[in-house]
Amino acid sequence: MDTSLQAFLQSQSSPLNAHLMESIQTQEITPTLKDAMMYSLEAGGKRVRPMLLLAVLEEFKQPLERGYDAACALEYIHTYSLIHDDLPAMDNDDLRRGKPTNHIVFGEATAILAGDALLTEAFALISQSPHYTPVQKVELIQLLSRAAGAPGMVGGQLMDIEAEGKTVDLLHLQKIHALKTGALLKFSIDAGALLANADERDRVALCTYAEAIGVLFQIQDDILDVEASSEELGKTAGKDQVQEKSTYPALLTVHGAKHERDRYFRLALDALRQIGKDKGLLEAFANYIAYRGN
Repeated sequence: MDTSLQAFLQSQSSPLNAHLMESIQTQEITPTLKDAMMYSLEAGGKRVRPMLLLAVLEEFKQPLERGYDAACALEYIHTYSLIHDDLPAMDNDDLRRGKPTNHIVFGEATAILAGDALLTEAFALISQSPHYTPVQKVELIQLLSRAAGAPGMVGGQLMDIEAEGKTVDLLHLQKIHALKTGALLKFSIDAGALLANADERDRVALCTYAEAIGVLFQIQDDILDVEASSEELGKTAGKDQVQEKSTYPALLTVHGAKHERDRYFRLALDALRQIGKDKGLLEAFANYIAYRGN
């Protein structure tokens, strides 16, 4: 990992995690439900999505505190999606981030409700934030609801389920993952650009960058599912093949998937070259997403 990116992630890990937990811990919530919500939040993870949002603010020399509420809202939604993904009706997994999945520990009903609670809490956090104007709140909520909902992640997840056991073409596969994985990553960049008051030219370039890394992230996920171990991934390896999912390696071979990954990496860097601001951190993020080991 690039040293500047590593330093940035280390500097933001504690304040981001503190804000993430505090927003739940300070509320009066039924203890079992709170425990289930906190269990999946405390499992950690790379926090790529909220860190990307903060990285945009850093590149535009804006106070990072401005981004914490939106970043935490985003991580709540990502965590809810993982809880629900792991359920027997979905991917039926018993390992997430190196720990037993939420439903294994708390049962299916509580896991579903913990996911529901995190989803709705995300919008409450943005709406109550003292750091955003009313106009910014409305735009952030609109962006996040579309990214997380039927036009974005949820729609992509259903397309992914419907493609199981089928051979889809490359354009269809790209569409699935642009929604399933890319939509929330794109929100990271869109929200960062909004809060950084980026001009229209930079927002267009950042949008192109976001779309590229969204697909890039999923391609590398597919490759890792084939090449990495469960210990390295912190989740069950080889699930894609067992469930006959449509993936880049299945469609293009591992070699072809890596070629496509490299192409999207170049597209992401090309987009950043259109931005007038310092962009080293976002370049390092694209490199990390493309070539990470878990």
